[in-house]
Amino acid sequence: MALLIAGLLLFLGMHFTGIVADDWRQGMIRKLGANTWKLLYSAVAILGFVLIVIGYGDARTNPNWLWMAPVWARHLAMPLTLIAFILLAAAYVPQNRIKAKLGHPMLAAVKIWAFAHLLANGSLADVLLFGSLLVWAIAGFAVLRRRDRKNGVIRASGTLKGDMATIVIGVIAWAAFAMVLHTVLIGVSPMP
Repeated sequence: MALLIAGLLLFLGMHFTGIVADDWRQGMIRKLGANTWKLLYSAVAILGFVLIVIGYGDARTNPNWLWMAPVWARHLAMPLTLIAFILLAAAYVPQNRIKAKLGHPMLAAVKIWAFAHLLANGSLADVLLFGSLLVWAIAGFAVLRRRDRKNGVIRASGTLKGDMATIVIGVIAWAAFAMVLHTVLIGVSPMP
């Protein structure tokens, strides 16, 4: 469990810098240079991610159950993760109205994905992992949306073509992950 916690502190700590300490982050970028900052940021985040993967994997071998998820919760997680994958696609597909409306669809995707996994999983490691990511995504989305309004950020409006591409890519990615990759990478089939 210690590796999971250390990984979360490193990974989310780096990701929180732009949310809660943006002045400090900007100062570090000026001091170190953009490329050095990106390298440092990436190295710490990758180390954190590796520790999360190892720590969560270890914790799953001897779980401390806080609750047993009811069957309906596991079934509800499937459509929620589908929405999350569509939102994730919206972060990258150009000219879609989802990104134009939300501004930060990746954080919205993480919120829904983490919530879905909290519904479907009840061990202490699950609460630490998915709960931490949920808190980060909620805080990040709120702060960045407020910052966008303060700075008068206006995003280009999307198109029907961009929306359709977002949905198709999101559904295909979700299907591939739900039907194959989740089992291969995580060792658990999410399919009922």
